[in-house]
Amino acid sequence: MKFLFVTDLDHTFVGNDNALVELSDRLLNHRQQHGTKIVYATGRSLSLYQELQQEKNLITPDALVVSVGTEIYFDGNNTTDSEWSNLLSPGWEREKIVFITQGFPELTPQPDSEQRPFKVSFFLQQQDSGIIPQLESELTKAKLNIKLIYSSGIDLDIVPLSSDKGQAMQFLRRKWEFAAERTVVCGDSGNDIALFAVGNERGIIVGNARPELLQWHKQNPAEYRYLAQDVCAGGIIEGLKHFGFLE
Repeated sequence: MKFLFVTDLDHTFVGNDNALVELSDRLLNHRQQHGTKIVYATGRSLSLYQELQQEKNLITPDALVVSVGTEIYFDGNNTTDSEWSNLLSPGWEREKIVFITQGFPELTPQPDSEQRPFKVSFFLQQQDSGIIPQLESELTKAKLNIKLIYSSGIDLDIVPLSSDKGQAMQFLRRKWEFAAERTVVCGDSGNDIALFAVGNERGIIVGNARPELLQWHKQNPAEYRYLAQDVCAGGIIEGLKHFGFLE
């Protein structure tokens, strides 16, 4: 049967080249034979995704979720999906967010390519991460429709409250009419928690997962989530077999 396959890229789908070739071939065959849908959900911007796509010769997905769930692109199109953008717009005031963040010198803005219409991104060292509650408090006091996502001990993203990888996945799942039990999500780090926490979709946590995701998984165990032994694409193959999506 067809299924909806949603995966993070860096250190999840990508990072184990031999396994990536095998997994890509199997997913392509499954899509051709059964109508399976393939989605990449990445923290990268569209331009950084395109660099990785060329470098690793990634198969073309049916939908691309970039910039931590704030933009969706379909079928290789370079125009963001307007339906998703319209859902994120209410209460999002980007200039006001940028102004408030200027009062926090610990925040180092990420490159211009990573600053997006619905995402304000910074580098924040782990030892300074205690400022996150203060920042969130300031932004909330200003009645801004936001949430903060901190991952990999360095990346801080401010995005609309209704936006993250998990919400984007649910949007696509409903659009394409896939049941939660015919949907599988894969990830390795803090910004992937949203994929696992949003519902009871089948989840694969790869064997090289970062401490913040492993800690969350330990605190929120679920029988529909699988902790792989193998790393990156190898762990995904292991998980897909565990759930019966692949033989």
